[in-house]
Parts: sequence; C-alpha cells; structure tokens
Amino acid sequence: MYSASDLRKGLRFKLDGEPHLVVDFDFVKPGKGQALYKCRLKNLITGSQFERSFRSVDNFEEADIQEKEMQYLYFEGDKYCFMDNETFEQLYLNADQVGEAKNFLLENLVVEVMLFEGRSLGITLPNSVDVIVTEALPWIKGDTVSGNNKPVKIETGYQLQVPVFVEQGEKIRVDTRTGEYVTRVKD
Repeated sequence: MYSASDLRKGLRFKLDGEPHLVVDFDFVKPGKGQALYKCRLKNLITGSQFERSFRSVDNFEEADIQEKEMQYLYFEGDKYCFMDNETFEQLYLNADQVGEAKNFLLENLVVEVMLFEGRSLGITLPNSVDVIVTEALPWIKGDTVSGNNKPVKIETGYQLQVPVFVEQGEKIRVDTRTGEYVTRVKD
C-alpha cells in the first residue's frame, strides 16, 4: 500500500481498479487546512491523462505491473507478434498498444513488454537501434540552401533527417526515444 506521501513522478499505482502513472507531481500546503498532493496522472490502459488532488490520508494499492523481455517476430494483418524468450509463448499486440514504437521495430529485436494482471499494456524499446537506410537522395555539392541535413527513409519505413554524408545502404544508429540520427555504424 502507498500513502499520499509516497507519490512521486514515475510511480505506478492502482486507482479505480486500473494502473496509473504519476506524470507530474506538486505538493501544496495552504496556510489553513490540510496539505494536498496535486498530480497529473496517466491511465496506462487507455493512455488518457488527467489531474487529480489527493489528501495526505489517502492510500493507494500497488499496481501489479510486470515488464517481461520478449523478442519481436513479425507483423501480420494488424497485429504485432512477440515471443517470450523463456517459455516461447507468443503474444499479439495491436497498433494502439505498440504505438510509435512501430517505427523502430525490427525482426528479432528484444523489447520489454509491460503487463498488468496478465494483460499487455505496451512495449519499451532499447534506447537505440541499428537500421539500414533504404532511400536517400544524393547530396549535391554546393547545396547550402537545405542545410547540413537531408531526409532519408529507413528499413521500417520511418523517415528522419541525417547528415548529408549518409548514403543509401548504410547502417545508422537511431535514438528510439527521440527518433533522431545518432551515428553511422560500421559492420
């Protein structure tokens, strides 16, 4: 059990039977009356965010959230297939559960799948992935209007800006948190 004084940014707890994440937190002590804990919460099932105030006497149940390491296998129809590396069981997630992570999912990539009471909530990617550039316009020497970056498309179909020296067929490292180019990767 958590009390209101345990509330911190990043804490996961159960509220109204569903898991919630504290996105933002503020402690308010008015001159008269009881202290308040103002929080911005995110429902981990629906993804909706809202603000809520709690008194210091409020208690919360701990959310039974597990993170399980799984391997991404393939995309079929509208489902993404993941395999548990220990039991070899397969789990299917829809596009809403995968979210923006689909831009960086490569076959055999190991990810963390978040589970709440046996239901999957979403995935967490590694901080960076190595991908191959599938489409890149050639850079024309003297082209200073477009700056020092150019758009490229990677093997997942995601488009991003990279330095002009990156060519089609090269392997690059992309930060999955921001979607930005990090560096070229040598094999």
